[in-house]
Amino acid sequence: MVIVGVDAHKRTHTCVAVDDRGRKLGEKTVPATSAGNASALKWALLEYGPELTWGIEDVRLVSRRLEKDLLSAGQRVVGVPTKLMARTRASARTRGKSDSIDATAVARAVLREPDLPVAHTIRYRASWSCSLSNEKRSSNSAPRRSTARNGVSTNSTRSARTSSNR
Repeated sequence: MVIVGVDAHKRTHTCVAVDDRGRKLGEKTVPATSAGNASALKWALLEYGPELTWGIEDVRLVSRRLEKDLLSAGQRVVGVPTKLMARTRASARTRGKSDSIDATAVARAVLREPDLPVAHTIRYRASWSCSLSNEKRSSNSAPRRSTARNGVSTNSTRSARTSSNR
């Protein structure tokens, strides 16, 4: 079994593969795009075979596309909480901080913690359908008025300001 740990950032993702004993097997850095994610997946499948588990530090806004792309490709994705990563880095033998060190720590955390949450594709469909139903609800209902602290509606305050500027 091979674990691919990912240190996800806004512009790039660094992937490190480790074996079942935590030994580093390889590393690849890809752009944080769908094409980059496909490149990382292709690398891992060609180098290590289909039996992969991807460990991604739970940085939702940064890692969401990667997680979605991997799940769409039928991969097993495990979320690693950031608090767990902080403890892992503190106890690591390797001093310093780099994307490679962090990705290795993510992969080793997946090995050490077998009960970490596994991501599912349904999470994306459910969140999409919730936002759609909220959108429908807001378009069917009357516009809401928010009230300022002094009891004056912010909508009427805005209108009063615009008319006084004319």
